[in-house]
Amino acid sequence: MTVHLTRRQLVVSATGVLGVALLGTGCSAAGDPAGPTGPSPSGTPSGPASPAGSPVASPSGAAGPAAAAGLRWERADLSFVSAYLLVRGSEVAIVDLGTAGSDGAIRQVLASIGLGWDAVRHIVLTHRHGDHVGGLAAVAPQVRATVYAGAQDVAAIDSPVPIAGVRDGQEVFGLQVIASPGHTAGHICIFDPATGVLVAGDALRTTAGLAPSDPQFTEDAAGAAASVKRLATLPVRVILPGHGDPLTEGAAEALTRLAATL
Repeated sequence: MTVHLTRRQLVVSATGVLGVALLGTGCSAAGDPAGPTGPSPSGTPSGPASPAGSPVASPSGAAGPAAAAGLRWERADLSFVSAYLLVRGSEVAIVDLGTAGSDGAIRQVLASIGLGWDAVRHIVLTHRHGDHVGGLAAVAPQVRATVYAGAQDVAAIDSPVPIAGVRDGQEVFGLQVIASPGHTAGHICIFDPATGVLVAGDALRTTAGLAPSDPQFTEDAAGAAASVKRLATLPVRVILPGHGDPLTEGAAEALTRLAATL
């Protein structure tokens, strides 16, 4: 079955057609996930984070397979978790929405690339935890978008709009849904085969080097380890984690080494 799917610190960076904008928030202690994990390590293409509410654009210019495929990614850094905007032309899919109140930061990222809420046609939630779905109540009324989540997590997400459950192998906005249970039963990742971009939710984190799902917020440790091993079989070039900075160099090698330890 094919489904076509037609997140105060803010940093925006771009690499030609492959762009990045940063929003961050991780599993927090305030909800069923954990509290803030602190600032993520530096080293993203955008450079050091700016003070809350101060967007900073970094130099553009680049190419590579992402440019050829016409995919751009933007990260919104919400201080301990991230939301990612995947852009093709004038259409946007947002993966995760951060905590409640993240809609303003997402709107700033959209504006930084010349788009608005009307461009958002797809919202993908990697899992049910509040630091990833908390922004849904505010964002959903402002967009004309279909909302998706892993089928086994849908019932646990409080939403003002219907959520379509997706399963492994389905297609969302030309991207692959990769079932990655463990952190939660219905956890999913989003992968673009053309560019090697993997939006990993909480299946992977980079807060202190590449690591698997945080054990204290993981429902099934064995399942989470198996999911990392599966992700390591994908031709990954870029890892966009829910917590920590994007991994844009040596991603495949780092993921293979991590999988070998599990």
